[in-house]
Amino acid sequence: MPTGTSGGPQRHWLLRLVIAFAFAQAAVSMARPAVSYRALALGADERAVGVIAGVYALLPLFAAVPLGRRTDHGRCAPLLPAGVALIAAGCALSGTADSLTAIAAWSAVMGLGHLCFVIGAQSLVARQSAPEDQDRNFGHFTIGASLGQLIGPIGAGLVVSGQGAELARTSALALLVAAITGAVGLSSLWRVEHRAPAGPAPARSAPVPVHRILRTRGVPGGIVISLAVLSATDVLTAFLPVVGEERGISPLAVGLLLSLRAAATIACRLVITPMIRIVGRTTLLVTSCLLAGVLCAGVALPVPVWGLALMLALLGFCLGVGQPLSMTTVVQAAPPGARSTALALRLTGNRLGQVAAPAAAGLVAGVAGAAAPFVLLGVLLFASAGLALPPRGKPGGGARPLDD
Repeated sequence: MPTGTSGGPQRHWLLRLVIAFAFAQAAVSMARPAVSYRALALGADERAVGVIAGVYALLPLFAAVPLGRRTDHGRCAPLLPAGVALIAAGCALSGTADSLTAIAAWSAVMGLGHLCFVIGAQSLVARQSAPEDQDRNFGHFTIGASLGQLIGPIGAGLVVSGQGAELARTSALALLVAAITGAVGLSSLWRVEHRAPAGPAPARSAPVPVHRILRTRGVPGGIVISLAVLSATDVLTAFLPVVGEERGISPLAVGLLLSLRAAATIACRLVITPMIRIVGRTTLLVTSCLLAGVLCAGVALPVPVWGLALMLALLGFCLGVGQPLSMTTVVQAAPPGARSTALALRLTGNRLGQVAAPAAAGLVAGVAGAAAPFVLLGVLLFASAGLALPPRGKPGGGARPLDD
């Protein structure tokens, strides 16, 4: 039973969760471009950068569903400090790594920590929000991610500089700062999970099979939309530094461009509830995916920096829709007792995209240039827009996305 957000000290649980998520995401968002720069300093080419970016999501591919099963039948909060600890360790040890293999390995640890935190946090929001509050609460929750994505790249851009040995030293420093930033988030993780009232423990039902969850109408579409949106964000974070190196854009400017994208996403999520009320959830999802596809492909064009900034601002606004609404889609569509597992499957799809998209982007970039992967992502976003449409004969814009 969802718990309301009003009354007594419970009312601030979501704010504390958003603050902790902002620090955790800032650490990751600072570390991801810093890892790319450190890899470049150690001699990596575009293909190697793509592989390292993909390895970040490798461990989560195998861990997401077991963690979701555990959370369906237990508390969510213990995953949060465990996730922060893994993020901080992955950041710090990536900065001390002196080989591409070691950087990839510690990047995978960082990705596992991020997964632990996000599964625990998303499950908390789903469990403690009334159904009518889920769009709003998931939107506010993802503001934490956007705040981190706003702060992190600026921090990386301010710290990272130079070429060769200087680039290796400053990127290592940025990774250490990222580790400290993530650890600060621990200070906000108190009393975020409501205690269940005392009483007999409910009977534990058999786990819902994964294939049944995946066949539930609404779940596959929510997973694919989330995958497409996150793949676009992830490849943008990993490959904009490479594009910047090709076009002579400084690391600081690249950090500011990535943060501009994140600021636009925050703006979107602050107004997502009135946008749903005005145009309907389905129309909003379809339109945002289509526009994001066009803008993502536009990044491949050799435009001046101001033009790139304008495209990234509009792209960030469009990408702000998909994540919170896909969370609501999956939570409301999932069978009772399997919501955390369904969210974990959504995250598995995200991580599959984070493995495949950067690796594919690295291959495409090696053949056609660093900007070419953005065309591929544009096609993926276009395809995901079709999955946001309701089945034929059903009206759009209802209360449940993809289930209208």
